[in-house]
Amino acid sequence: MSANHSLPAPVVIGMAERVRLVFGHDGVATITLCHPPLNIYDLDMRDGLIEAITAVRDVPDVRCVVLAADGKHFSAGADLSEFGTADSIFDARRIRWDRDPWLPLVNLPVPTLCALHGYALGSGLEMSLLCDLRIASEDSVMGLPETKLGMLPAAGGTQSLTAAIGPVAALPLVLSGVNIDAAEAHRLGIVCEVVPTDDLESRTVELAGQLARIDQPVARALRRCQRAANDLPLSDGLAVERRWAHLVAAGEIQAP
Repeated sequence: MSANHSLPAPVVIGMAERVRLVFGHDGVATITLCHPPLNIYDLDMRDGLIEAITAVRDVPDVRCVVLAADGKHFSAGADLSEFGTADSIFDARRIRWDRDPWLPLVNLPVPTLCALHGYALGSGLEMSLLCDLRIASEDSVMGLPETKLGMLPAAGGTQSLTAAIGPVAALPLVLSGVNIDAAEAHRLGIVCEVVPTDDLESRTVELAGQLARIDQPVARALRRCQRAANDLPLSDGLAVERRWAHLVAAGEIQAP
């Protein structure tokens, strides 16, 4: 497929039993968690996410990726019943880490958007924090309850939440394991927008379309510069911005 042409029609692909991938004709790929009502994150969902993210990465026509979920809740987090099949909850976590979908998600070359509704807890919230943007319905409830279980939120939560809202705001949420509503998440900067529950799907489609229409080399450069703001001292970040601005102006950045 040529990178200069969108897919001719939506293509639906099932990834295991827990994940559905749709390639839209507008360049938007939608990865949907489909294990309602709670969309618990288990080994099957992990494998489905890895497969879906890899498939998206390998399709040059994709210009934006949406992470969404079927049912009443986005995801209530990890399947604790699987932890009982290992010697300890820590061994169970190590098994999950043997194949990790989170770095592939972070490293996708196009803008990523997550649509949250209902419960977005534990790894459910953490996977959303690895996307570029998050929007939420008014009924959303978010939190990282791992501390209450004697664990770290180690699907990226200690890093991604801090990167999103800063250590002063992130630390109390991680330490306490408290849940927050959508309005508080918006105030803290965890989500960029809160919409009525019935409008979440239409607003997600609208925003994803806007992201897909951004010139791809520009989108790639903007994302690199934005991440440099978190990763580097200011002087180094400014140097990165200048370098990428020059590359864009010179037409030296290739679309993914």
